[in-house]
Amino acid sequence: MTGKNLARHRVIIVGSGLGGLFAAKSLGRAPDTIEVALISRTNHHLFPPLLYQVATGILSDGEIAPATRDVLKKRKNVGVTLAEVTGFDLKARHVTAVEPGGRTVSLPYDSLIVAAGVGQSYFGHDEFAAWAPGMKTLADALDHRARIFGAFEMAELEDDPELRRAWLTFVVVGGGPTGVEIAGQIAGLARRSLKDNFRRFDPGAARVLLFEGGPEILATFGDRLSYKATRELEKLGVEIHVKSIVTHIDADGVDVKGSDGSVRHIAAKTKIWAAGVSASPLARMLAEATGAACDRSGRIKVEADCSLPGRPEVFVIGDMMNHNNLPGVAEVAIQSGLHAARSIKARVKGGGAAPFKYRDLGSMAAVDRHSAVVSVHGLRFSGRIAWLMWLMVHIAFLTGFRNRFTAGTHWLISFLGKGRSERGIVVDLDRLLAHDQRGPQTQTMARAAAHSQGAKV
Repeated sequence: MTGKNLARHRVIIVGSGLGGLFAAKSLGRAPDTIEVALISRTNHHLFPPLLYQVATGILSDGEIAPATRDVLKKRKNVGVTLAEVTGFDLKARHVTAVEPGGRTVSLPYDSLIVAAGVGQSYFGHDEFAAWAPGMKTLADALDHRARIFGAFEMAELEDDPELRRAWLTFVVVGGGPTGVEIAGQIAGLARRSLKDNFRRFDPGAARVLLFEGGPEILATFGDRLSYKATRELEKLGVEIHVKSIVTHIDADGVDVKGSDGSVRHIAAKTKIWAAGVSASPLARMLAEATGAACDRSGRIKVEADCSLPGRPEVFVIGDMMNHNNLPGVAEVAIQSGLHAARSIKARVKGGGAAPFKYRDLGSMAAVDRHSAVVSVHGLRFSGRIAWLMWLMVHIAFLTGFRNRFTAGTHWLISFLGKGRSERGIVVDLDRLLAHDQRGPQTQTMARAAAHSQGAKV
């Protein structure tokens, strides 16, 4: 399989996230021996760690989600198929997928890389999703942007003081990096960026409440950085409640159980869920087919080289794999994607797959526009130095010079100044605010808010 006239090794990659994209780019450097088909249900590659910045008006969707075809246009042996994978025939080595419009296709492979990622987990309370959406997709971020900015618009239209307070109360569930980052950005948005934008109320009066079930936020960063992040958030006005479990969510707000067992209700129109993840259902499907085990999050336990038991040609990578309990972070996805690609190229040349060795590059979270926390190789950084480290790493992770340049420009506007460049509500605000059950007057107000931001009504 080393000559141009011989059939090339067929590789299917499922998913266009970090793991899938880096695997495709690496395999694209072997055009004479390998043919790649990347299957994804979206036409874009997504960088999930910055979804919260789309939701809070800092970055545009295109800066963190470039078109996959454009990213891979120079890899002539890599094709992109817009479809949703629905099944695998591991014995026959076929992948079944459904294209837009409903046509089912079956695609053969010699090697398979599954990088379908994770979704949101509500810990058995999926009914919460209707009132507190997660932050896992580009659509989620754009919907949250409409909810957040729409809440301020609704507060401007509201005459009832109690209802206005509910519109100006933002609840974030989950004290991990995503929860901390979006809580900090909403607080900064209210107190800096929206200052003097409204005439009937002060945006700085908005409340941002962060609920965490454990004893501290950012628990994996260690006590010192958790304390630093807590102090920075509190300076912004974020109300942090640890040892607090959300037990009920509805249109009007949330019920929260405190450490003493008491339950209280908080009126809030905008709720964001950032508390847990669940692997793609494809992980369970592959586990049943191969006898592999899945952990509590549904992640499939893989062999040392990221392959499945008895199926060395099938690799599962990124967030949906459990490899020695590695965390579901961007670097794991990137490194496992590159490892799978190297393993396939080695096998095509007659070699074998080596065990996957992860290089831990640390963890980081941005708390405010000039403050972050970073944990790397036992070293702890916080404040402005950590923020500069965060900035450099995330610029490096963005795909393409154009995206790095425009994102850097938007960060200058938002972090050195006060502005938010992406404030347009581009989805149907009536749909997003339909949970408000106050009758026809609400619909009129929602349409007015949508019209003021150019939304579809």
